[in-house]
Amino acid sequence: MENVMPTGKSYNHSGYFQNLSALLPTLDFSGLHRMTERLLAAWREQKMLFICGNGGSAALASHLACDLGKGLRSCGVEPFRVMALTDNTPLLTAWSNDCDFTRVFAEQLASLARPGDLILAISASGRSPNVLQALRSGRKLKCQTLGLSGGEGGDMKALCDVCWTTGTFHMQQIEDLHNMAAHSVFLALGAAIQAEARPEPVTDLWDAAPVAA
Repeated sequence: MENVMPTGKSYNHSGYFQNLSALLPTLDFSGLHRMTERLLAAWREQKMLFICGNGGSAALASHLACDLGKGLRSCGVEPFRVMALTDNTPLLTAWSNDCDFTRVFAEQLASLARPGDLILAISASGRSPNVLQALRSGRKLKCQTLGLSGGEGGDMKALCDVCWTTGTFHMQQIEDLHNMAAHSVFLALGAAIQAEARPEPVTDLWDAAPVAA
């Protein structure tokens, strides 16, 4: 995974945004459509979504869980049952200390996941050992497996029912695109849920939603 650190005054900030923008026309959004369809079906059936990742991907796991858990609820529709497996620090450190860091997500799934639930794994490299273990555990538990990855998907692609990849191996660009993908899925899912739960809204749910920092 490419992680390029700039050197002070020589760095061109506009160049970063231009390079990121140039990637957008190359992306295949069909995976995000399929991911949204599975999440919509999960909402209808009150299935649980578990999200995991490391580093920046762990932050995105928490962020997306917040968007889905609070964002939909605050707009007047049935809540989405979602949990970020990255958020229980005592449990993460207990499994890491007493067992193996590669098991920190898989062991939580063993306790909580049920057939038909969904697992969304986020890994820029597609090779994070604990993320791969989570996907393997999920498949054994007959869960649906979703992924956000960089490059061509790495090892996790074969473990996912739906895996959206960025095509780029640039770490910061991957993380930016994953954040954009998460927001896109959230908004698409929200619009679909609104259409089912409130077929005749007075105003558009998302235009009416307050902007928060």
